[in-house]
Formats: sequence, C-alpha cells, structure tokens
Amino acid sequence: MMEEDAATGRSVDSNLFITVSGPPGCGATTLCKGLSRSLECGYVSGGDIFRELAEERGMSLSQLIAKADESDEIDRALDRRLRTVAEQWGASNKPFVLESRLAGWLAGNRADLRIWLDAPEEVRVERTRDREELEAEMRVREVSEAGRYESYYGIDVSDQSFYDLQMNTARWSPEALLDIVLRAIEDYDPEVDEGAFYTPDIEL
Repeated sequence: MMEEDAATGRSVDSNLFITVSGPPGCGATTLCKGLSRSLECGYVSGGDIFRELAEERGMSLSQLIAKADESDEIDRALDRRLRTVAEQWGASNKPFVLESRLAGWLAGNRADLRIWLDAPEEVRVERTRDREELEAEMRVREVSEAGRYESYYGIDVSDQSFYDLQMNTARWSPEALLDIVLRAIEDYDPEVDEGAFYTPDIEL
C-alpha cells in the first residue's frame, strides 16, 4: 500500500508519464512536488536543467537568459536534455513527471497526460518576487522565449489546444489543485480514451 500524501490524505497508484507546463510563477513546481509524493515517482524540471547549464558555463541565470537570446545554442541544449529524459521515461512504463514550458511538445506521444497551468500576471509576479529573476526580466523572458520557440520549432506556446488539463492556479489552493489533478490521473482509463491529440516529434 502506498503511503498517503500528507497534503491531500490520498495517494494514487499509476504508471502515467505526465508533463506539466506553464509560464514562470504558474505553480508548476509546487504541483510537481505534490505529484511526485503522491505517485511515489521522480520528476525533472526544465528550470533545474537550465540552472545546471548556467553552472556548467559559470554564468548566472540572467547571463544565461541573455546568452539564449543571442543564439539557439542554449535553448537547443536544454531541449535536447529534456527530450532525452522524455524518451527514457516514456519507454519505462513507470510514473514520472516532466516539467518545462515545452514539456508537452518534447514528450510528444510518449506523454499520457499533458497539463498546462497559468495564473493572472500580477499573481505570478508576486509568487516570483524572491527568485533571482526580476519582474521585468520575467516578462521579457516570456516574450523572448515565445518568439524563439516559434522561430526554432514552429511552436506557438499560446496554443493550448492539445493539453488535457488547463488550470488557473490562482483559483484553488495548492492542495486543492493537487487533489483535482490526482483525481484526473486516478480516473484515467486508456481503454476508453478517444481524445488524445497526435503530437509529432519536433526537430531539435
């Protein structure tokens, strides 16, 4: 019997590969940690890999963000690492959570459930006040990344039509949000799933 999650009082037995995406301050990290506890599985964050890239290059996050604006090297290095993770876990038949802005696209059809989180800008700004990024940098990064994704891969990050769940995280507490997502995972039956969107692999 799996140990129950302290926040929700429940756990879920599942082998789904789940992706979580959204802009900075959307609550993705909090949800992923809750899913990891409840599913007793690991998760990989694009933000953590981005920080790894910064450390490897002896740069701050702000410096790496600026570097990413100059060429496609940083974005593609990040996305290749995330794609490798998606390939490994997509074939493992074990529960796993992958979080990044492009996680749903990078995982492609390996993903069983793709989640998009968002919240009003003022809420997201408040949530990120203690991070290294400044408010202005966060907004510039969002616009810059959107343009690069369109240029590199032909991806419109504002198109959320292929996500299975889209949630405004400002409308529920973190515990309630986790409970809603766990219920969706628990009730998912691939045998009756007729709504999955085909997602071809993007060229990295």
